[in-house]
Amino acid sequence: MLPPSGPGRIVIGSHVHGPAEKNKVSPFLVSTGVVALAEIGDKTQLLSLVLAARFKKPVPIILGIFVATLVNHGFAGAVGEWLSTAISPAIMKWAVVASFIGMAIWILIPDKLDDEEADTRRKFGVFLSTVITFFIAEMGDKTQIATVMLAARYQDFFGVVAGTTLGMMLANVPAVLVGHKFSGRLPTRTVHAVAAVIFLVLGVITLMQ
Repeated sequence: MLPPSGPGRIVIGSHVHGPAEKNKVSPFLVSTGVVALAEIGDKTQLLSLVLAARFKKPVPIILGIFVATLVNHGFAGAVGEWLSTAISPAIMKWAVVASFIGMAIWILIPDKLDDEEADTRRKFGVFLSTVITFFIAEMGDKTQIATVMLAARYQDFFGVVAGTTLGMMLANVPAVLVGHKFSGRLPTRTVHAVAAVIFLVLGVITLMQ
């Protein structure tokens, strides 16, 4: 027997679509926006600028960043989903809330690129050097931790990883193409402040659910 239909309820088959489900925010869009903002001025974006200045070959650099990000964030997303099943819902809820608040604070701290991370190995070629260097630089970085948190929060591996990867590309491709002229014109503090507010809002939403 099908559930009764009424105001604000749309019956499709045996499933009821109410206003809450209809207005649900897409994990893909949230992940894209948050990571794109968080990546501005981050050390991996600074690394993109360094690689572009050293090699002056944007296509293999962009492809290398894409591959490194996809693999890195795929791992981070898997960890996030595993945590959401391995930890009790109550503990997981508070852990995600605390992580979002911590990320909001962390993202306001200026980032620096270490000389060792900027030192690429020419013997590997442009593409492989970019993959190796970018993957290592992204380990433990803000955007990787954000991917773990988002995957744990939404339990949507493909949506989160696709979104965070797209966000990384939106921030880094212009950096590679335009180089140092691009980095100096961005209001990094303002962008990071917006990202921090988004993380705080996500934390509050998680707490209220």
